[in-house]
Amino acid sequence: MGTLASVMAGKKIRTFKDRFMATVTGDIEEVNGILKITRIEVKYLLKLPDQQRDSAIACFNNYIELCPAAQSVIGCIDIDHNLDLEKKKD
Repeated sequence: MGTLASVMAGKKIRTFKDRFMATVTGDIEEVNGILKITRIEVKYLLKLPDQQRDSAIACFNNYIELCPAAQSVIGCIDIDHNLDLEKKKD
């Protein structure tokens, strides 16, 4: 969440905890007799004004390349991630 929030901050998209959250789940499977994390799924929810939607999508589409955690496990663990955008109520 931190890397995505930092990228969004650069576009003036607020990610306060009442606007930005994530649910993370994963799969653990036996691989050659050893339990391993094989998949991580991250579901982000962001509440924002309509005029920031395109910027938020652009940020989401690029943040993973800058994320140290993701870059450390890509190739070893499948990472699925998606971003649900919700209109911020005034």
